[in-house]
Order: sequence, then C-alpha cells, then structure tokens
Amino acid sequence: MVLALTAAVAAALLVCRLALRERAAPGSARRALSFTRDPRALAAGLLASLLLAGPAWRAAGAGALAWAALAGVLVAGLTSAAGNGKGSRDQGQ
Repeated sequence: MVLALTAAVAAALLVCRLALRERAAPGSARRALSFTRDPRALAAGLLASLLLAGPAWRAAGAGALAWAALAGVLVAGLTSAAGNGKGSRDQGQ
C-alpha cells in the first residue's frame, strides 16, 4: 500500500510540474505529452512496464505495479521521436 501511495505522489508531482510549465509557456504540455501519439514510444513503454511488473510483483507485491506503470510512462516519454529532436517538426516537414 505504501509503495502505491508513493508512486501516486511521484505521478502527482510530475503532473504539477507539467501544469506549472504549461502556465509559464502555453503549448508546452502538448509538446511534453506528444509521446502519447507515437506508437513506437508507447510500445517501448508498455514493454518496459510488463518487464518490470513481474519481478516487482514478486518482490514487493501489488503496490510495486504502480511504480512499473510509472516507469513505463517515463520510458515512453524518453523514447518518443518527437521528444528527442527527431520529430517531423524538426526536420522541416
């Protein structure tokens, strides 16, 4: 239970950070969440979540699944083509 709660707090901090950035620079949240439209990034995040979920379940129980899901979202964000400078907007298309 404590693991799930700490994962929820970490996710809430990321959402608050996103909201503050959006308030300072409108449109930044859309760019930050562009990985949700990238099938390759979503597949990488799902794979990371699934690979972490099994060992996490055995080691710490159901609460660790929230951390596995959060890790999957972060992996998807890091592997997104739009987030790493390789998107179509950067190529002049």
